[in-house]
Amino acid sequence: MANIAAKTSSNVFYKARCAAAAHNEQLSSREGAADIMSIDRGRLYRIESGITNPYPEEIRLMADLYNAPELENYYCTNICPLGGEMPKADLADLDRISIKALSTFRKIGETKDLLLDITEDGIISEDEKGDLNKVLENLEELEQIAQSLKLWVKKNL
Repeated sequence: MANIAAKTSSNVFYKARCAAAAHNEQLSSREGAADIMSIDRGRLYRIESGITNPYPEEIRLMADLYNAPELENYYCTNICPLGGEMPKADLADLDRISIKALSTFRKIGETKDLLLDITEDGIISEDEKGDLNKVLENLEELEQIAQSLKLWVKKNL
């Protein structure tokens, strides 16, 4: 892959194909990858250069072929208009994900207590809204860690 265009060098889809080429020589060329996926090589070029967005079925093909499940999360959180609020999963090492998870688990007790205090009377007062936002932040952090762990498992098992 000596010909690396500036347009494609930072593209997530191009990077995933390049990483996969280390395990499958056919993926070292756009033509080879396009042949395997049965898509037009010009279309793959346009996807890798950011000219056009891939279709969901193309994302699934690339994610499977490249062993890059992170492409699905990237597509859903960055391209699909419906997925903008999904948690962005980080493709990190298992030890980093575990440490983040353990740190977040420590916050669960506090989150549980806050939620009970807020909801015990069935009314959310103005002064409880900040605490409710804190509960949501902690739950979103846990959700992101869960997504990252799922991503790690898909990629490594």
